[in-house]
Amino acid sequence: MKGGHWRTISSEPHFANRNLEVVTDRVQTPSRSDARTWTIVHRKPAVVIAPMTRDGKIILIRQERIPISQAIWEMPSGQVDDPDAREDKIKDTALREVREETGYELAANGELISLGYFFSSPGFTDERAHFFLARPVQPCAEGPDREEGESILDCRGFRTEEIRRMIADNEIRDANTLGICATLAARGLLSLAPHP
Repeated sequence: MKGGHWRTISSEPHFANRNLEVVTDRVQTPSRSDARTWTIVHRKPAVVIAPMTRDGKIILIRQERIPISQAIWEMPSGQVDDPDAREDKIKDTALREVREETGYELAANGELISLGYFFSSPGFTDERAHFFLARPVQPCAEGPDREEGESILDCRGFRTEEIRRMIADNEIRDANTLGICATLAARGLLSLAPHP
């Protein structure tokens, strides 16, 4: 089957709710003729946004995360309700998440810059997260509009040097945040180099 396609031979569902579905698939890959069995968590696409103020600060939220029993600093993020959403709907979701979680919105002359996407943990899930830079952002008149299930404890702006130090000191441990910081740095939009 070399040079062929990925082919799902069978799929056995185990669990599903509004956020995810767990299945065990038998899949034939382009490089192997024998099918492999793999348990997969299907998740809706997600957005991860770096909101940047006019003075270059990045807005982070500190949120309680039940699976790890910790509150951690992270970029605002959220799921896209429609798994087949087009780019305009994904961008709308990104702007909504910034407003809801941080209480900030794009300024009148602001821009939402698409930075591509990444797979959060491709060994067990097909979740694809879309990165965005929103700049400049400003506080909304009405403040944050957080969902009931969220436990956001703090929200504030950080200078680039603070973000670099937080990454170096392992204060930022969220993969989404680390990934978008790396992407911003690689594009020259955020400097993570230590100052001499």
